[in-house]
Amino acid sequence: MGGVGRPARGTGVKIIGLMSGTSADGVDAALVEIQPQGDRPAIRLLAFEVVPYPAGLRERILAAASGGSTEEVCRLNAYLGEIFAEAAAAVALRAALPLAAVDLIGSHGQTIHHLPVPRREGAHAVRSTLQIGEPAVIAERTGVTTIANFRPRDMAAGGEGAPLTPLVHAFLFAHPTRGRVILNLGGIANVTVLPAGMDAAAVTGFDTGPGNVLLDEFVRAASLSAQGYDADGRLAASGTVVPELLEELLRHPFIRRPPPKSTGRESFGPAVVAEFRARLSERGVGPLDGLATLAAFTVQAIVENLRAFVFPAAAIHEVVAMGGGTRNATVMDGLRRAIPECAVAVSDALGVPERAVEAMTFATLAYLTAAGRSGNLPAVTGAVGGRVLGSIVPGRGFRGWLHG
Repeated sequence: MGGVGRPARGTGVKIIGLMSGTSADGVDAALVEIQPQGDRPAIRLLAFEVVPYPAGLRERILAAASGGSTEEVCRLNAYLGEIFAEAAAAVALRAALPLAAVDLIGSHGQTIHHLPVPRREGAHAVRSTLQIGEPAVIAERTGVTTIANFRPRDMAAGGEGAPLTPLVHAFLFAHPTRGRVILNLGGIANVTVLPAGMDAAAVTGFDTGPGNVLLDEFVRAASLSAQGYDADGRLAASGTVVPELLEELLRHPFIRRPPPKSTGRESFGPAVVAEFRARLSERGVGPLDGLATLAAFTVQAIVENLRAFVFPAAAIHEVVAMGGGTRNATVMDGLRRAIPECAVAVSDALGVPERAVEAMTFATLAYLTAAGRSGNLPAVTGAVGGRVLGSIVPGRGFRGWLHG
């Protein structure tokens, strides 16, 4: 675009969205075409690509997120910028589209730390978050104007900085007569509540607690699978839930905390798994039963949040799931049994590939930023108002706003 956010009238813009989640296993890249349509843009997926992280990078990221050195975070920031740029090039190649024809890139980056609960620092109540994957590197390598760092502006306005997906979920999945919950089963699970109708102002959403994060961490810590995760949930299905341990897990204060709320590996990560494994050892419980109990915890944390904060406020007909957790049959079957009053489907059934949704979200948020529109929903994050999100790094075609 000659000036960011100013496509020719009547034409769509082509935007790449880049995302790496709590699991830190690679970059999801989605190329979308967005047609302006009033308050609700039309979003069409043109191509999707998954670019796994090189061997050893995931471990470095997780170590940095758990207290790595400043030097390591600094190096990873630049290195991940290169990886994200490669992912953008890969998805453009899949679509047979030159990068010069891409109007924008929206990059979530890789979360290293997320601290949404304010802490008193001098005279200030400080909320903070850190996503790395240097956008200047992405813009330099691709030549495309890149928008990144979406979360901090919402947090500066008193919000949690997450989840940011609900507005885009409303664009993609709102239904005129059916109430829907959009459930993202990533490393952390979060929900978007879409009451029947097409009113974005009625949308709410929040994190419910762990998605895949504890399951994957436990499988790795207990060396249950060379893959580092429980493929299809088969290992958890072979174990037996330990009720008293499940009850202990469900006492975690985040589960019953009312929204707005967001969380991450800081609350549900290696420390929780290490403590849980110690309790298993004390009680003579085997690892497969432990994994089954963690899978049940994942399900029940979601269900308790739905029953406490969603179902009393909105008529919900179906739960539409997405994210890596949809491939865990133990979790999905547990959800269907726990909420028989709702149909539980995967977003693919609605024409949107489940793994592509989050990358599509950050492409759309980049579009909103370039158009000067807010990308957060204050009812979701708790911010004092809507805000235009992100930081803009100009690409080669950027002419700015003050040109003649």
